[in-house]
Amino acid sequence: MDRRSTILQLINEADRVEVTELATRLGVSQVTIRKDLNQLQSQGLIRREHGFAEAMAPDNLLSRLAVHFDAKQRIAQAAAQLVDDGDTVMIESGSCCALLATELAKRHAITIVTNSTFIADYVRDGTARVVLLGGDYEPEAQVTVGPLVAQCAKVFHAKRLFIGVDGYADGEFSGKDLARAAAVRAMAGRCDTTVVLSESSKFERAGSVSLLPAAAVATVVTDDRIAPATKQALVAAGITVTLTSHEGDT
Repeated sequence: MDRRSTILQLINEADRVEVTELATRLGVSQVTIRKDLNQLQSQGLIRREHGFAEAMAPDNLLSRLAVHFDAKQRIAQAAAQLVDDGDTVMIESGSCCALLATELAKRHAITIVTNSTFIADYVRDGTARVVLLGGDYEPEAQVTVGPLVAQCAKVFHAKRLFIGVDGYADGEFSGKDLARAAAVRAMAGRCDTTVVLSESSKFERAGSVSLLPAAAVATVVTDDRIAPATKQALVAAGITVTLTSHEGDT
């Protein structure tokens, strides 16, 4: 992992880190750290304040994308293998989901239906067809939610829904936003199967909002750092678990 990626990860993990601490931990000068922070701020990934740097809002996808980017990309690439040319798929928001959309957008004859304005913009230069579901706009998460999402989703029938999660416990996948959870369930009702894309660390905690029961999920694509007991529980629930390498990330 390069220095700026490491800085971004440290900031996102701690929410706020002093310049002096970053310089000490990375073994470089404060001048170098400030240059790195200026670059990260110019990309919209962090906020600079005098003497320290802060993480962006938790739902800021640009910031989240850069953390463990290579591992997330491998998850996205594995998930893309589940999609055939000619398929219509639904994709909810999330960093792994955004990277999946970029993989699919490189291909022809694929339709991506999403409630994420971030994803719709992120893949605007691709060749796949993109359909954005209408609804109430949540600016921080850059998604649409509410009853209109469910009404718009009814127009479509998709082969698969791809979602991110914030936790898993007691046979249930969870999130942290009630309106987004409702949107996920509405989209899942219009798809043959649901696929969860997530780093393994998400399975070590539980989110605050119920998302979907394990019985509603067909496949989980995650990295090989998942706890053996968690993997066993997912398989016992009838879920196919695909593992990718987390090698190269710290």
